Amino acid sequence: MSKKREQKWGWWFLLPLYPYQQRATVRQEVVEDTIWTFEQPHGLLYAVVPIRMTVVKLKQGGLLVYCPIAPTPECVKLMRELEARYGEVKYIIHSTSSGLEHKIFVAPFARRFPQAQIWCAPSQWSFPLNLPLSWLGFPPQRTYILPEDWRETPFSDEFKYAMVDIDLSKGSFAEVALLHKSTETLLVTDAVIKIPPSPPAILELNPFPLLFHARETALDKLEDTPENRLKGWQRICLFALYFRPSMVDTAPLKQLLKEAFNAPNRSRENYFGAYPFRWQSGWKQSFDAVASLEKPFVAPILETLILPQNPSAAINWANNIASWQFKQIIPAHFSAPIQATPLEFRQAFSFLDIESNRPEKLYPSGNQQIFSRDSTFIKQLEAALIKLNIAKPPKLKRVQGEDNSSLFS
Repeated sequence: MSKKREQKWGWWFLLPLYPYQQRATVRQEVVEDTIWTFEQPHGLLYAVVPIRMTVVKLKQGGLLVYCPIAPTPECVKLMRELEARYGEVKYIIHSTSSGLEHKIFVAPFARRFPQAQIWCAPSQWSFPLNLPLSWLGFPPQRTYILPEDWRETPFSDEFKYAMVDIDLSKGSFAEVALLHKSTETLLVTDAVIKIPPSPPAILELNPFPLLFHARETALDKLEDTPENRLKGWQRICLFALYFRPSMVDTAPLKQLLKEAFNAPNRSRENYFGAYPFRWQSGWKQSFDAVASLEKPFVAPILETLILPQNPSAAINWANNIASWQFKQIIPAHFSAPIQATPLEFRQAFSFLDIESNRPEKLYPSGNQQIFSRDSTFIKQLEAALIKLNIAKPPKLKRVQGEDNSSLFS
């Protein structure tokens, strides 16, 4: 089978995001003979970041899969290689209720592994119609909702988990943080992230998105150099974090059309020469502000729009996880694994604490003003969603969590 056929994802039109029908997969071993990550590129308008699935070997034989990705022939082949050595997939964990970019892959992945049980985060929903999971392709005979008590699951001897469930008016944000006890590895979906200073390996396979965003205008050539790959990655991170970073403008329509007509690359892949972005001279300060964070942090979209909807639930969830013993975190996006302690995980949520007016707790790099400025569009989006009655006004943002004082004494 050719590489192109191995990477084909036939159901791309259900969620038409880059790279559409061609999805490469990179498998990496995180813990020898025990934990592997599978990464594919994923994004919109070439703002592409890794989307990650984690696979863990079970002591009694078999595999557990956390947060499935697109089951392309290449991805399935890499999984079959693990099954041949360690046993078949026994459990699939669907770890979120709101992340469509994760939910879309669960049912087709489960069909490729018909012996596996599917365990889902609570409060599952769909939009625009709220359909039952069976209508979304989840096999009803082997699909279960994770119970509140992790001890009631068939994999409790090796794993424990904690769930947060936040009402968002039109739906729910739920996430399952899963701890693999023997390797002291925490698996999360979107809860915390860390920005890699250079492009991940999965994006280096096809650097076009990196080169696309490295340009200043449409008249620049897409030159494939290490410097351009790095610049493109830095700008992609800002788009992925803030949607519309404060240090980027758009060209007027007349100028956009003129440059597109004269662009050296007017291919369909290059949007027929259209390149609207204009980066201000100080844009790299915004990237440095997040890349300099050595500890995991909460993405701006969660910090602004999601977790303030129920800060008590978020803090209690973070406190629960911080009581566990782990030394590394594998999220579903950006860097992995992240070397971090339970205390460092808990500190990522300090913006919800009563004492979060102490900037050094939330912004240890001293870049509070930069973060606030770049989050302006997300705050405007929040106001618009509230006005349209799609979102609720946030509750009191700073709260006292359970046993919070002992963590910061």
